Formats: sequence, C-alpha cells, structure tokens
Amino acid sequence: MNKIFKGFCLLGLGILMMSCGEPKKEVSEASMESKEKIVVDNLLTRRSIRAYKDEAVPREIMNTILKCGIYAPNGMNKQPWEIRVVDNPEILNGMTELYLAGMDEDNPRNPKKDPNFRNMFRNAPTVVFIAMQPGMCSQVDCGLLAGNMVNAAWAYGIGSCIQMAPMEFMKSEEAKPYLEKLSFSEGYEFLMAIGFGYPDEQPEAKPRIKEKIKFVN
Repeated sequence: MNKIFKGFCLLGLGILMMSCGEPKKEVSEASMESKEKIVVDNLLTRRSIRAYKDEAVPREIMNTILKCGIYAPNGMNKQPWEIRVVDNPEILNGMTELYLAGMDEDNPRNPKKDPNFRNMFRNAPTVVFIAMQPGMCSQVDCGLLAGNMVNAAWAYGIGSCIQMAPMEFMKSEEAKPYLEKLSFSEGYEFLMAIGFGYPDEQPEAKPRIKEKIKFVN
C-alpha cells in the first residue's frame, strides 16, 4: 500500500498524512519527502470508498476538510455553495427509512439485501450535503469544492464517496421535511451528497484512459 506521509504540515494545512485504514504514524523531519511528491501521492492513491467502519469522523478533522473545500477556486469568488454536515445517525437513519419505504422490494438496487446495510449513503457515518446557487459556473465551482474536500480527507486516512443518487430522493415530496431541516437558503438547489468515514475496504484503482490527453502544438 502506498504510504501517506505527514505532508500537509509542509503546506501549512497541518494535516497528518497516514496510510488508508492504518493508525496514524509520526514521521521524522528527515524521512519527509518533498511536498510535491506528497501531494501527488495523495491525489494518485485516493479511492472512492463504499464501505466504512462504524466510527464517526471527528469534527475537528471535518472542520479542516471543510475549510479546504471552501478554499477551492471558484468563478469571480462567488462561492455559490452552501454546505450542511450531518453526523447524527438518527437523521441519516430517518432519511434512509423514507428512502427504503418508497423502493420496490424487487428492485435489484434495493439495499435491504445487503446484510451490512446501515444507511443510504453507503453507510458513511458523516454526510456532507451541498447546494448551489444557480449560475454559469456553479456546478463546476461545487465540483472543485467537493474535489478539495475528498482529497483533504484522504490525507487524514478518511475515505469518501461523492453521491448523486440521493439527489432525486432529496427533492421528492417524501424527503421534504429533511431537506427543510438542512435549511438551505432560498434560491439554492440541492446538488450532491458526499459520504465520509474511515475505510473498511482497500479498492484498487480503476484504469484511466491516458490517450484522452493530448498536447496541441
């Protein structure tokens, strides 16, 4: 497994780098690699995680992850996002019950068939909900926001999964009480959810099509 080092200290983020799913390990200054390699390794080793340990992400760490998110580049610095964080299992379970109630038992995607199923967000113990203020760059800006967060989380050994599937459900009449509970400002549209938690799997990287990259002379 590629080791994640205590590198974001060199970047002023104060993030303790660690191997995914392994205990934090202090490293000496002498063993630290260049900040360039630390950042690149973090980006290349990050995986989308869909199996989590039943352990909440400490809010102190989540606050740093969220701060990294809102420092993402965005058009004209409009910051067209609003973020709500839910780590209360009662709320996540309540959403899940409504979600399951409206699903056909024969639906092959029905998660009830999974004996390890806990909630509709891939069992993530912490879920970030993002809404956007509609605009020309808003979806791109929110995508950059999400990218910053998932990569910062990985530096802490915290997995994540950006989820679009809850979007339709959260806009349904059944989920309206929970959408209202998130209290997004008027004019903002719910866009995505991101699950965060300590990984309970170590997925391999999926192939990337490098031929899609071309330099134009």
